[in-house]
Amino acid sequence: MTPERLARIQSMFSNRQPDLTVCMENVHKTHNLSAIVRTADAVGIHDVHAIMHIDNPLKTRLRTGTAKGTQNWVNVHAHDDLDEALAVFKQQGMQIVATNLSDRAVSYTEIDYTKPTALILGQEKYGISERALAAADHHVVVPMLGMVQSLNVSVAGALILYQAQQQRLAAGMYGGECKLPKAEQQRLLFERGHPIFAEACRRKGLPYPLINELGEIEADELWWQQMQMTDDAWLQSQQATQ
Repeated sequence: MTPERLARIQSMFSNRQPDLTVCMENVHKTHNLSAIVRTADAVGIHDVHAIMHIDNPLKTRLRTGTAKGTQNWVNVHAHDDLDEALAVFKQQGMQIVATNLSDRAVSYTEIDYTKPTALILGQEKYGISERALAAADHHVVVPMLGMVQSLNVSVAGALILYQAQQQRLAAGMYGGECKLPKAEQQRLLFERGHPIFAEACRRKGLPYPLINELGEIEADELWWQQMQMTDDAWLQSQQATQ
C-alpha cells in the first residue's frame, strides 16, 4: 500500500458518520440502488440498509457480493423485512426520516440531521410502505414547483443526504478522530490496501494480520509461509492435519 493510498483511506475514516444511514425499502432497480450507495459513500455514510422481498433478484446479488462497486467501501445490509431494519435503527437511537407527501410532511431542509438519523427511501413505483411511514418520526418532501410530483428516488436521496452533510459540516462532525471500530478500520486497511493478500486469506480461511500505522502487514513467520503456499499445497497441509 502506497503512502498516498494510506493517507486517502485514513482521511475517509475520519469523515465516516456511523450515526447516519439510509434505508432502501424494496428499491428494485439496480442503477438506483447503486446510485444511492455511491451518494452514501460520498457524504460519509458507512452502513446502508436494503429491505428486500425474497423474490427480489437484487437480494441474492447483495448477499453473494456480486453487486459490488462502491460496496467495497460501504457495507450494504440486506433485510428480509422492515422490522429487522427498524430494530437496528432503534438500537442505535436513530430518528427515522421518511420521504412522503402527507399532511405531516415538512421540507427536507427543516430536519436536524446532526442527530443520529436513518433516512428511508421507498420503492420506485409505490413509494414507502404504510408500516414504514407509521414508524417514521418525520415525513419530508422535496418542494416541487413544476408539473411532476416526485423526483427519482436516487435524486431525492442525494438531495436529502447532502443537506445532512451540510448540517454536519457546519457542526464540525467531519474530520478528527475516526468513529469507526478499530476492527472495521483494520479490515478495510487490509482488504483495500492489500487486496491480493486479503483474497488469499479468504480463500485459505486464514485470519487477517495486523496493519500498522505505516499501512504495512505485521504477521509472524508462519503466516507468511502459509501465504506463500500454493492452493494445492495448502489443501494438502489441511488434509494432513485432519
